[in-house]
Amino acid sequence: MPNVSTRSVNSVYAPLADRMRPLSLDDFIGQGHILAGQRDKSSALRQAIEAGALHSMVFWGPPGTGKTTLARIIANSADAYFLSISAVLSGVKDIRAAVEQARQQQTHGKATILFVDEVHRFNKSQQDAFLPFIEDGTIFFIGATTENPSFALNNALLSRVKIYVLKPLQQEDIAQLLKRALADTEVGIGQRNILIQDQQLMHIAASADGDARRALNMLEIAADLATDNHTITEKIIQDVTSQSLRRFDKGGDLFYDQISALHKSVRGSNPDAALYWFARMLDGGCDPRYIARRVLRMASEDIGNADPRGLEIALNACSTYERLGSPEGELAIAQAISYLACTAKSNAVYAAFGRAMKDARELGTLEVPMHIRNAPTRLMQQLGHGEHYRYAHDEENAFAAGETYFPDEMDEKLYYQPVQRGLEIKIAEKLAGLRELNRKNRTRKK
Repeated sequence: MPNVSTRSVNSVYAPLADRMRPLSLDDFIGQGHILAGQRDKSSALRQAIEAGALHSMVFWGPPGTGKTTLARIIANSADAYFLSISAVLSGVKDIRAAVEQARQQQTHGKATILFVDEVHRFNKSQQDAFLPFIEDGTIFFIGATTENPSFALNNALLSRVKIYVLKPLQQEDIAQLLKRALADTEVGIGQRNILIQDQQLMHIAASADGDARRALNMLEIAADLATDNHTITEKIIQDVTSQSLRRFDKGGDLFYDQISALHKSVRGSNPDAALYWFARMLDGGCDPRYIARRVLRMASEDIGNADPRGLEIALNACSTYERLGSPEGELAIAQAISYLACTAKSNAVYAAFGRAMKDARELGTLEVPMHIRNAPTRLMQQLGHGEHYRYAHDEENAFAAGETYFPDEMDEKLYYQPVQRGLEIKIAEKLAGLRELNRKNRTRKK
């Protein structure tokens, strides 16, 4: 059943983060890019909230950034009936029950906000179930998601909502929230006279990594442990922050953004940034094997023949990790990353392969020329397979000048164009000479 949510200050079991949830925009901290400041109230969302002008929307952002709180504030400002369901626990039956409650509220002249937490967990058909009721105004839909709506939500739902992107809170914002909780004697922990040093409070704020809920939870645990004259000691701070992990989602936007940052740092010849993103991904719990595989891709795509040793070093890093595991094997991956970032770069093979694949797809099934067909049987030889083939090793410098290897219907292509970096300087010189010999010999044939 949908949850008709109210502030849980009356519950002695409600966590501090829930008790400290602000009820108005004036008490809300952070997200100035979509709400503007209290002095500059020019943002469209702030104006809509303060005017009680409802519209359907989706809040996209990391945990603990105020998605649920903003939805509640909007409901309070518009004096709307607030229903909440979680896509983790709900299905179409719960959506129908929520719609029925909304219809009952309509008979009393009251609008309904249906807040859907973790909306990305609903499949396409479940998301479609909201559409007619958003369309006819039965509900004002507010979704919350930590996943990219472009991928997590279907186009029909996206076309009916406004997307607002919420950012991780700044350390100063979280520190302000913590101070507010320490001073609040009604729903905070102000009545307990907790003693905490400013640097300890900032340590909690930093460890929260932009997540207000995490920060308030850590403060509450620290306060519960402060039995000696209500003082939060340095040991308590270390205990409550020791398991703090940086934000990372295995397979989500943060995952792909960070591996992209690592790859581009290598491509950009910045070993320091590359090692930082490698460390960030490891710290967030990424499987080093995945990163090792991506390093192999970097060696082929961005270094290529400018330094073929790059691929060998990347392969050795993979093998070393398989033998040693974590954390010892991670050093080999770091070595490969730093080498690839520092060495000569070329995407000539990558680009050439792309051009070849384009022709292979677009030119159809062109026949293999007779002179380079396989001829393992007498029948194939009688049919002309391999006839007039020039064995390169029998030619001068092991090169059959003027020989053709493309299908007869195709012109000669120059897919591979080495760059003037690393070993490809030599490769380019070699190819230029061979291509010139081909050009002259083919001209003489004609």
